[in-house]
Amino acid sequence: MNPKGFTLFELLVAIVIFALVLSTIYASATGTFRVVGETESRAEIYRMARIAMERMLEDLESVYVQEIPSEGKPAVDTLSVPSFVGEDKEIDGRSADSLRFTSRAHVNLGGQEKDPGAVEINYYVRESEGGEGLVLYRSERLIFQVLWSPEEDTGGLVLCEKLGSVDFIYHGKDDEIQDDWDSDSEEHKGALPRMVTLSLEFNGGPDTNVPLRFMTRAALPAEQGSSW
Repeated sequence: MNPKGFTLFELLVAIVIFALVLSTIYASATGTFRVVGETESRAEIYRMARIAMERMLEDLESVYVQEIPSEGKPAVDTLSVPSFVGEDKEIDGRSADSLRFTSRAHVNLGGQEKDPGAVEINYYVRESEGGEGLVLYRSERLIFQVLWSPEEDTGGLVLCEKLGSVDFIYHGKDDEIQDDWDSDSEEHKGALPRMVTLSLEFNGGPDTNVPLRFMTRAALPAEQGSSW
């Protein structure tokens, strides 16, 4: 007798085989998309870290201690001009250091051709509004704006996002290490640190608990400030 169709058993076997093939394809596709997503995410982190490190190195290599002549001082406290101030800070137990200093490393965002001279550069950290880690900001103001408008931590551009920590370490005389620095203090008396270690730690993302950490050191101009 010639059968005219498939038996119920044959249909069930075919359905099982088809389901196995589909599940294999789905698992392979999801794994591929996950790897692609993680690769793109890490590539973006590496890009942000490279740009941030290059920017901070250039800023620090152009740093100097602002000196105001004894004659013709403006009618404000000269200490309102921060020469080189690094503060050891935390946000919810995470390192979120800030750093302010005068420098000639001006970023020309407005297209003006004239060199503005010295500017105050300010690096500061805030928590992301979306709860995706810390955000590192960079701001700069002309020195006369610092003198007459001492407002801080505003008008910054985002340098890095999704950070786990931002840590600045200062190397002083005889390579002594400090978590903060104030060149206007009695301890330093106008001196700059010899070097600054910059450390950025990025969150690894939702699929991994391993953070990505980037570190570099900036050697400051030895002829600026008080000599060691």
